[in-house]
Amino acid sequence: SLLFILQLDRIIIHQQVELLEALLGTETCSKYEIKNHLGQRVYFAVEENVCFDRNFCSPLRSFTIRIADNTGREVITVNRPLRCNSCWFPCFLQELEVQSPPGTIAGYVVQNWDPFLPKFTIQNESKEDVLKIIGPYATCGCFEDVDFEVKALNEMTTIGKISKYWSGFVNNVFTNTANFGIQVPVDLDVRIKAVMIGACFLIDLMFFENSLDGL
Repeated sequence: SLLFILQLDRIIIHQQVELLEALLGTETCSKYEIKNHLGQRVYFAVEENVCFDRNFCSPLRSFTIRIADNTGREVITVNRPLRCNSCWFPCFLQELEVQSPPGTIAGYVVQNWDPFLPKFTIQNESKEDVLKIIGPYATCGCFEDVDFEVKALNEMTTIGKISKYWSGFVNNVFTNTANFGIQVPVDLDVRIKAVMIGACFLIDLMFFENSLDGL
């Protein structure tokens, strides 16, 4: 059930950074907590893929992220097929599918080709365009917070944002690192809110997954 995000206008996603992974630089299966603005966990998520994909194909890899409520019942499934990650070839634009409940399409996140800015379209279950997401010219902000604006289809009206948080990075590197915050209108279709969660995972994979390399 999506009841826990029905009345939310802010959703926070924390990635669980394992101590062994942080020390050795070896990625394990990603785990996340999805929380409300009070910091209360409403869902948890686990990425499913094979170790070969994570270590050798990232960030090109396919993935399935299963999101469950606190009773362990799966409520959202995020599927992303294997695709080349190149902004120079529009035929390799990224796309993922969000199901809620599992087996029922809630919507899609589709990358739009643009020579300068990261752009995505949020679509409903019928592949009808609903919202746009437009990122900044540079997504590597030297550990400053990075905002992707959520806009109406005309790209003129901003209704929310997806933020990548770097605040407290040094203190939190071995514990729960706040990855993303989603701000959207409280009355946004709850299925589209679920798709926005999927958008966070795609944005993280495309722009931020290797940001800690070399540290």
